[in-house]
Amino acid sequence: MNPTSPVRPAPASNAVPVTIEHLSKHYGGVRALDEVSLTVNSGEFVTLLGPSGSGKTTLLMTVAGFTRPTAGSIRIAGQEIVRLPPHKRDIGMVFQNYALFPHMSVGDNIAYPLKLRGVPREARQREVARVLDLVQLGGYGERRVDQLSGGQRQRIALARAIVFAPRILLMDEPLSALDKQLRERMQVEIRRLHERLGTTTVAVTHDQREALTMSDRVAVLHQGRLMQFDTPRALYERPANRFVAEFIGESDFLPVEVAGGRAAFQGSALALAEPAPAGGAYELLLRPEKLVLADGATPGPGVNRFQGRLRDAVFQGESLLLSLLVGGHEIHARLPNRHLAGSGSFEPGAELALDLHAADSRLVVRA
Repeated sequence: MNPTSPVRPAPASNAVPVTIEHLSKHYGGVRALDEVSLTVNSGEFVTLLGPSGSGKTTLLMTVAGFTRPTAGSIRIAGQEIVRLPPHKRDIGMVFQNYALFPHMSVGDNIAYPLKLRGVPREARQREVARVLDLVQLGGYGERRVDQLSGGQRQRIALARAIVFAPRILLMDEPLSALDKQLRERMQVEIRRLHERLGTTTVAVTHDQREALTMSDRVAVLHQGRLMQFDTPRALYERPANRFVAEFIGESDFLPVEVAGGRAAFQGSALALAEPAPAGGAYELLLRPEKLVLADGATPGPGVNRFQGRLRDAVFQGESLLLSLLVGGHEIHARLPNRHLAGSGSFEPGAELALDLHAADSRLVVRA
């Protein structure tokens, strides 16, 4: 649940680890956080991901110091900070609504944390110019906040959060106010900026693609509990349970019978990437893009074939989404649109067969 992070640029000289142990936050009978433990390594970019009410924002706010946990420990560079006020934690914060001061210029907004720390005026001006260049807004210092676009405001909020070189950078849904195209572009820009800065960063989002794009590792939360903490690829390819599998990417599930390290679907043995676990109830995870049209030949030993009746085929631009009824269960396959050349075979009611290779065949714990 807490593997070694992937290879990434060296952390900043002041980057430090964050260790969270058995953290809980109760609001009456509601457990917003329930015994959450994880470690963010020095210079790592970690995203807290989950649906509304999962506890991700509560967890971020306990690290920031705006929420006091009911129980548990938070350590930055080994120092316990649970009782430390926010302004003494040396944390930069990017809020969901950016929280820029409308009566101040862009430069004064960015310089504000430095002014609070008693940095001389000339030094403040140098640092403001430096971070404006860093976020690709050089020369914007004299502009008013209301003259900026949404993407520019996001960058200014980020510049203000990093101008004093904090040990930790926290971001609460930093891209939620942007439109889809700009949001996707900013995801890449934030990732590149992190690679340049190497600051230990913790972000919150409910957008799975955003989390996968920006993060070294992602912590998936549900109802206040940590479901899985892993690399983006591991979360997608090896989800710990059905919740993670459903939340990360498109997915379908088929019930299986498990015995003696083997699994079967409606009596037909399945070839799996790994031996079936002992005990418990499991399902076969199907990712639509992993399923391919059968070529008519008898499947080999490393291929699982599913015969079914086509419900519909939906054109979605670059792909064709097929819905197939297999043994009373609906599954989906996403095919490149080149298959439209033979669209006559995709009439509702047509009999089709889909293949899934053993390497892509994994079991998850049934919900």
